[in-house]
Amino acid sequence: MTIESGIELPTLPGLETSEPRSEPVPGHFIERGPSKRLMVFAGRSHPALAQRIAERLGVELGEVEVKTFENGETYCRFGESIRGADAFIVQTGCEPIDRNVMELLFMIQAAKLASAKRITAVMPLFPYARQDRKAKPREPISARLVADMLQLAGADRVLTMDLHAGQVQGFFTVPVDHMTALPLFARHFRDLGLTGQQVVSVSPDAGRAKMAVRFAEMIEADFAIMHKTRPAHDTVAVTEIAGRVRGKTAVLGDDVIMTGGTLLANVKALKEHGVGDVWVFATHGLFCGGALERFGDSDITGIVVTDTVPIDPTAQPKNMTVLPVSALLAETIMNVFSDESVSAIFGGENQLF
Repeated sequence: MTIESGIELPTLPGLETSEPRSEPVPGHFIERGPSKRLMVFAGRSHPALAQRIAERLGVELGEVEVKTFENGETYCRFGESIRGADAFIVQTGCEPIDRNVMELLFMIQAAKLASAKRITAVMPLFPYARQDRKAKPREPISARLVADMLQLAGADRVLTMDLHAGQVQGFFTVPVDHMTALPLFARHFRDLGLTGQQVVSVSPDAGRAKMAVRFAEMIEADFAIMHKTRPAHDTVAVTEIAGRVRGKTAVLGDDVIMTGGTLLANVKALKEHGVGDVWVFATHGLFCGGALERFGDSDITGIVVTDTVPIDPTAQPKNMTVLPVSALLAETIMNVFSDESVSAIFGGENQLF
C-alpha cells in the first residue's frame, strides 16, 4: 500500500515497491563509454616511415586505395569504415611535392566525408615551408596557401617536425604540434664523444641562431654564427663568422639539406677559418640534384640526417648516418590520441624559434 496525503490507495498486484524510486533527471551528456579508435593511414610519399610508425603504435596501417589516372589526376578511397575514428594520415613533403600535397588533401577530405571524428595530418616535412614570406614583389606566400588548403580540406590538426620558420604555425587556425629532432642529434653526437669546449655549434645563418644555441647547451659546446648573402635561389656566399672556431670541431646544423650548396659553402668557410673536423646535421635530407654525390666527394667528416623523407640507401655516402624518427612520431601520435601533452615529450623544449 502507498500513502499519499494521508489516504491509503490500493496497489495493483505485482507492482508493489519496497521503497519509492526517483524519476530520472535529464543530464548534460549521454555516456557512450570508451569508444575512441586510433587509425593510421599512409600516402605514397613515404610508406616505409608510416609502416614503422604503425608498428611502434601496435596497429596495422589502415586500408586506403590511392592511384593516379592516366590523365594525371589523383584518386583515393578508404577501404574500411572510419566513422568516428581518430585518423592520422602520414604524408611528408618530398618529391613529387605537388602530387603528394594534392594526394594528402584528397585523403583528408575523403576522411572528412566519411565522418572521421578527428583528422590529423602527419607531415614530418612541411612542404613549401621555405616560402613563408614575400622576399620580393609579386611573390606568393606559398606556405600560407598550403595551410589554408589543409584546413579547407578538413584537417583538424597538423603534426610536423622542425619547421623552417616559426611563423608557419601562425598560418593555421587549427592546432599545430611542432616536434624537433634536436634531442636525437644531441644524443648521437654525445655518443660519438663530440661534447665540451673543443666543439662548437655553428648556426648557418641568423634565423637558426636560437636553435644552434640550444644545441650547444645540449652538448655543452661553444657557439658561433655565420653571416651570409644569397645572390640567387639555392646559392650562398659566406661573408663572416662570429665566434671562436679555430682549432675546434664544428657541428653545423640546419633544418633541411636540398642542393647542398649552402652547407658546402659553409664548410669551406669554416675550413678557411682553421676548423678541424666539420660535422653536418639536418632533420630533412632531401638531397636534390645530385647533392649526395657532392657530399660524398667533400671533406665533411660526417653527415647526420633523419628519415623524415626517404633516402636511397644505394646512393647514401659512407660518411652519412640516418637516425630513425618513427619512435618519436609514434609517441607524439599516441599523446595526441590520448589528449596528453606533446611538449612534455621534449621537456617543453620544442619551441626553438
